[in-house]
Amino acid sequence: RYLLFYPFLFLFFSCNQTTASKLLYIDADKPGLTPKIFAEGKITKKDVSEYGSIFNAKGDIFYFAIDLKGRSEIHCSKLENKEWSEPMVVLSDSSFSYNDPFLSPLEDKLYYISDRPRNSLDTIQDIDIWYSDIVDGKLSKPINAGLEINSDKNEYYISFTSEGAMYFASNKEAAPKRGHNFDIYKSENLNGIFQTPEKLDDAINSKGYEADVFVSPDESYIIFCAARRSGLGRGDLYISFKNDQDEWTPSVNMGSPINSEGHEICPFVSKDGKYFFYTSNGDIYWVSTKVFEEYREK
Repeated sequence: RYLLFYPFLFLFFSCNQTTASKLLYIDADKPGLTPKIFAEGKITKKDVSEYGSIFNAKGDIFYFAIDLKGRSEIHCSKLENKEWSEPMVVLSDSSFSYNDPFLSPLEDKLYYISDRPRNSLDTIQDIDIWYSDIVDGKLSKPINAGLEINSDKNEYYISFTSEGAMYFASNKEAAPKRGHNFDIYKSENLNGIFQTPEKLDDAINSKGYEADVFVSPDESYIIFCAARRSGLGRGDLYISFKNDQDEWTPSVNMGSPINSEGHEICPFVSKDGKYFFYTSNGDIYWVSTKVFEEYREK
């Protein structure tokens, strides 16, 4: 994957929410049905790999992760006086990495993944889901999401329904020497406590790799990355919709021009439902969600 390492730095940057009368995206050149590189030069930069881009509901805070010569870290930009700030580091460490940011439904927590140990006795080299409380615009120290979510294997990428259920990927059931085989799981949230995760059925999961899952807040559709022989490249984005029986329909490859011969990951849809963001070969792209209608018809 893209979790990497570097010298110690753990910074917290105040990303106070401002009141936005309307969503002012960092990139004013909004796309149609053809994907465009997002905020080229300010967010998506030459010779830098960017991942996991998300906006808050108001559209005035933007988180994303970067991969630089052996480490991944999370950056943030915020809207102030109708101007976007230069991105600043909010999570970084000398020995461990941070990636895949995602806000909780109430936006009082920032979730992410990290390979940091759970405690001083933890010697298992795996990747867990963590979060930081957001208090007065600042991030608390990392808190492990707990044993109901995390295993002694790897957990990746987080997405939430409006009711607080968490979707994520894990290779905890992968056969020996098949650690690259991830599946997508769902954990219900009851009274603030995550329940035992359930693996999604074969409309979504296969014997291969499924990860990087985004679920719409109303659970009407799901987008994820999969590596399949029928795909266009090393990893493609797939989409599935709920039917009238509340079941996931067989997932559909999103095809060209979204997928390529390379690697497409990190799906996210803005809270206004208008734009779909994803990473392709280390660059962030966005496109109108009107493209979803084509897949819905399929």
